[in-house]
Amino acid sequence: MQKRKLGNSNLEVSAIGLGCMGMSYGFGPAGEKSEMIKVMRAAIEQGVTFFDTAEVYGPYTNEELVGEALAPYRNQVVIATKFGFDIVDGKMVGKNSRPGHIRQAVEGSLKRLKVEVIDLLYQHRVDPNVPIEDVAGTVKDLVQEGKVKHFGLSEAGAQTIRRAHAVQPVTALQSEYSLWTRQHEKEIIPTIEELGIGLVAFSPLGKGFLTGKIDENSKFAEGDIRNTLPRYTEEARKANQALINLIVQFAERKNATPAQVALAWVLAQKPWIVPIPGTTKLHRLTENNGAADIQFTPDELQEIEAASAQIHVVGTRYTEQMEKSTGL
Repeated sequence: MQKRKLGNSNLEVSAIGLGCMGMSYGFGPAGEKSEMIKVMRAAIEQGVTFFDTAEVYGPYTNEELVGEALAPYRNQVVIATKFGFDIVDGKMVGKNSRPGHIRQAVEGSLKRLKVEVIDLLYQHRVDPNVPIEDVAGTVKDLVQEGKVKHFGLSEAGAQTIRRAHAVQPVTALQSEYSLWTRQHEKEIIPTIEELGIGLVAFSPLGKGFLTGKIDENSKFAEGDIRNTLPRYTEEARKANQALINLIVQFAERKNATPAQVALAWVLAQKPWIVPIPGTTKLHRLTENNGAADIQFTPDELQEIEAASAQIHVVGTRYTEQMEKSTGL
């Protein structure tokens, strides 16, 4: 698989990474451990070098799983994890990016991931109670101490990114980006392009919707976050099929699957954008990685742009409460 550099940094990763959250958390029951390890190791065989986790996924269990799966391949992979929440009795209870808490989180992540240094450390969500300069300064100290290589932010606003970057260079912003989540194109993407920061696109398949496998009749397991998302109500899923129809047209034209077209579109936007689709299935892993081989002509991209501009996406991506508190 081709490689990409995240912004102006020297952090080179596979063009498509693997989001590991769903193996332990967020989409119903956790996957069977040996199977999940098999998927991660198959990803390495297919050229994936970039793996994403966080301490709140589980909590903790996803980092442990990733640490065990990737331990034999440590020198071949880049592991990203995140801090920024209080965890009490196995539940995420609120944002916490105080310097002492960051250090505590990093020590825990290092142990669970079985590594001596974290390749890419994100603040999971901006903490309104802690100046971003204090957060960036703490990570800067951790970089100097050899515990962290690169600093990242997740779902941060343009001014926050600028303020953090002035203290400790930000290598990557991780935010949701896909054909149906494009709000970052107005201000965020121009800002990070100006500053030389890469974009790591989570949910590039719209939590599965853009694969074309989900319609208004689909049912989700208990504990699956999609049961609570406004975009995943039956009415919204029915209305949003218009976007799937567009993706399917291009999939037929490209002899590809809808998932591959959706991922290839993300890849085509900028050479420093890296999508991190998640999966628990080997055949989906192979399908997703095949997107790296799909090329769009400028005319095709313009055609997708014009057609998608006519489609109104129904439903917000999260509830208002989730926007305030979620670690997803």
